[in-house]
Amino acid sequence: MVSDASATDARQVRTRAKLLRAMLALLEREPFEAITVRALAAEAGVGYATFFRHYPDKEALLDDLAADEIAGLLGAAMPLFSAENTGRACVALFEFVSRRKTLWRALLTGGAAPRLREQFVGQARTLAAASDTNTAAVCPIDLRVTYATSATIEIIGWWLRQPEELPIETIAGILDRLVITPTVSER
Repeated sequence: MVSDASATDARQVRTRAKLLRAMLALLEREPFEAITVRALAAEAGVGYATFFRHYPDKEALLDDLAADEIAGLLGAAMPLFSAENTGRACVALFEFVSRRKTLWRALLTGGAAPRLREQFVGQARTLAAASDTNTAAVCPIDLRVTYATSATIEIIGWWLRQPEELPIETIAGILDRLVITPTVSER
């Protein structure tokens, strides 16, 4: 027999998933600023009050969505990262975004870019702090991470706005040359 607690947990997980899908769907149709909690609840098929049992506001839901996307992005790129071959990680990053272009366009153009950037910087700082052992670097790791993540978000956004799509290898090479290689060689 399933306990009431696990049934509640499963229901909470399903409701959160519905709310995340609703946010994704609405972001594809309209800017973040125009999305209301009522619209999110309706799109998710849940009650208005139910929304607030899971999130205090729509910004918290967006933070959850951005955190998931950045974790996925870093999960795809970081295992391939090495100072000797940064290009593989750049290609993996753009392949990840390419598979989810509509979502990333919505996140970067629909008013969610600052939250996405904040999540990216935060998660990248955590990874960098765990792996950076060079305390004698000219430029502090925190500044390098902030610069690299901000520039990466800008390049992704630029790429997604182009009328003719640049091949993944081309845009990955641009990111690597402009941002990643200079940032890593700063060590």
